[in-house]
Amino acid sequence: MPALPSLEELVDSAHVVSLPMRVKFRGIMERETLLLRGPVGWGEFCPFPEYDDHESSPWLAAALEAGWMGFPPPLRSAIPVNATVPAVPAERVPEVLGRFGRVDAVKIKVAERGQSLRDDVARVHAVREALPEAAIRVDANGGWDIGQAVEALRKLSVAGLEYAEQPVPTIEGLAEVRRRLSEGGTPVLIAADESVRKEDDPLRVARAGAADLIVVKVAPLGGVRRVLDIVEQAGLPAVVSSALDTSVGIRAGLALAAALPALPYACGLGTVSLFESDITLDPLVADDGGIQLRETVADPGLLEQFAASRERREWWLDRLRRVHGILAANQHPLFTVS
Repeated sequence: MPALPSLEELVDSAHVVSLPMRVKFRGIMERETLLLRGPVGWGEFCPFPEYDDHESSPWLAAALEAGWMGFPPPLRSAIPVNATVPAVPAERVPEVLGRFGRVDAVKIKVAERGQSLRDDVARVHAVREALPEAAIRVDANGGWDIGQAVEALRKLSVAGLEYAEQPVPTIEGLAEVRRRLSEGGTPVLIAADESVRKEDDPLRVARAGAADLIVVKVAPLGGVRRVLDIVEQAGLPAVVSSALDTSVGIRAGLALAAALPALPYACGLGTVSLFESDITLDPLVADDGGIQLRETVADPGLLEQFAASRERREWWLDRLRRVHGILAANQHPLFTVS
């Protein structure tokens, strides 16, 4: 195992950027992230601002794996990806889909706060009308209760759903939604996302029989190697997704997708298309339904153009210092502490 990089080394290599979004996503129009340049590549540390230091520590471990260790050998060089449709009005669906080129699968955000089930139905049907043959999955981010989820998925299933991602917040709720849909003859698979990456035990959802598949993200789960182990132990099909990353973070997601023994579903790694600009001149965006595995190098001009304010840079560096301290104190399994 390599030594945990020193805090001084990380601060010296850090770039904090703020990238404008094309559409509102997770309630934001600017995505801030801290990029680290290591000896073997670039890493991205971008936990959302509301995450505490403990929840943010796996994100830093993943960034250090990317920049200081590199990734496991790939088993494939082309990764199929889905388009992502945020909670936009139905009339904006063609505009959003137009940024993705050929689309074979689409993830649609539903259960957005302040919107209704009618909005969700209209958005899903607009996607189905635009793409009659595409696989469609919906993502509620735990925004429904059990009754709402069952009602919504029965109505949305008319459009033909590949699966529903995290319809309710809890593992017990997922199991109950899955049971009710099955008993009611509604053919919708249940995918767990937050119930994997936000749990102290990411395998509990699999042991509970609460999901048909799991959604895995490199940064929140602590790196490619740790996610490979989680997927193997869970024994469920896995979908690789992103956390609204730049191409640096997407590169880590592609490394995971490339190293998985099986990849039965298109991956949610097409989110760079939601940005107005990226931090590389060769962004990792979908082309003909997928992304080719390749390295990512941040461009100095783009890092300068989108540099965050001095105040926000200091906020991120303070966060980096605290989270680095957590990794050092807890002897992270990827790194030794000198």
